[in-house]
Amino acid sequence: MDSVRGTRVELVGWGEGDFWLLERANAAEMTDHLGGPESPEQLARRHQRYLEMTAGEMLRVVLAGSGETVGSIGYWEREWQGGTVWETGWGVLPEFQGRGLAVAAAREVIEVAREAGTHRYLHAFPGVDHPASNAVCRKAGFELLGEAEFEYPKGNWMTSHDWRVDLQAG
Repeated sequence: MDSVRGTRVELVGWGEGDFWLLERANAAEMTDHLGGPESPEQLARRHQRYLEMTAGEMLRVVLAGSGETVGSIGYWEREWQGGTVWETGWGVLPEFQGRGLAVAAAREVIEVAREAGTHRYLHAFPGVDHPASNAVCRKAGFELLGEAEFEYPKGNWMTSHDWRVDLQAG
């Protein structure tokens, strides 16, 4: 459990009943840096992928004590620069943004990925034009390695920052 500005979060494993969170986060303001909202069919496929993840996991971010869901975060395998690494990504619902919850969740997912013990590095790839997510990486302890080109979603190329945490350090 991590605390930022006095707010504590817990990460809870993704479950069958969490589809509502995908629907809720599928708004233009939440997907602007990710190619826009997805169709209901795409959301259903995403939910199924989250439920079936075997390398990494998707998690709900909840306020400690209240159990109120404020967003999601996950980590999964990605082939990167000739090796396999963990990648992470998150989203905090608009009414909870600006409270340090994404930073707290990112710090927690670093520990979860570290405990998994599978890969040395955890990367995050927020768009260079997404100051909030880049600030989360910086505040959570990621190291900025530079820029990278990504196709996400398919057919949409974007320039991202490559942020990395060495899970074997400290």
